[in-house]
Order: sequence, then C-alpha cells, then structure tokens
Amino acid sequence: MASNNPGNFANRPKEEVREIASKGGKASHSGGGTQSANNNSSSGNSGTGNQGFASMDPDKQREIASKGGKASSGSFEPGSERAREAGRKGGLASHGGDSEE
Repeated sequence: MASNNPGNFANRPKEEVREIASKGGKASHSGGGTQSANNNSSSGNSGTGNQGFASMDPDKQREIASKGGKASSGSFEPGSERAREAGRKGGLASHGGDSEE
C-alpha cells in the first residue's frame, strides 16, 4: 500500500521533496515550536545549524578523536569472548565474508 502512503517521497511532487530535503532534517526535529524558538541556544551557535562535534574547537575535536572510542562506555570487557564474537560477526556482516559456523 505504498501508493497511499503520504510519507513516501516517491508519492510527492519533486518540488516538495526538494524543499523538504533542503531543510536537512530540521523540519522533522522541530518539536512543533516556531523556527525562532528552536534556533535559540546558549552555545552561541544560534541559527548556524552546527551542533556537537562539528561546532567544537578543532583542538578539542583532535583531543576527543585521539581517544579512538576509549571514552565510550561500551558494553564489553576488553578481550572478552563476547567482544571477540561480536567483532567477528560485525566483520563478517560488513565485509560479506564466509562464516565458519
């Protein structure tokens, strides 16, 4: 029933799809408020669209990136059997390798 789904971009006029795409997801994250209310922020980046890592100072970005995920809480103990198995499965899935199961 995709032909009746208004959320399906294939069913919308190209101009409307381009307009939605040009907003870059901002329309879907608006929370129902006005545009001016949503752009207010205490970080000084009001209206720029840069948030999080992209808006950080380059030195701060390098500091975080140099940790290579070590700052992440993670859910495995380093070197655990569960971690090895998850890594093996992830590698097989991403590289299309043959499994030895």
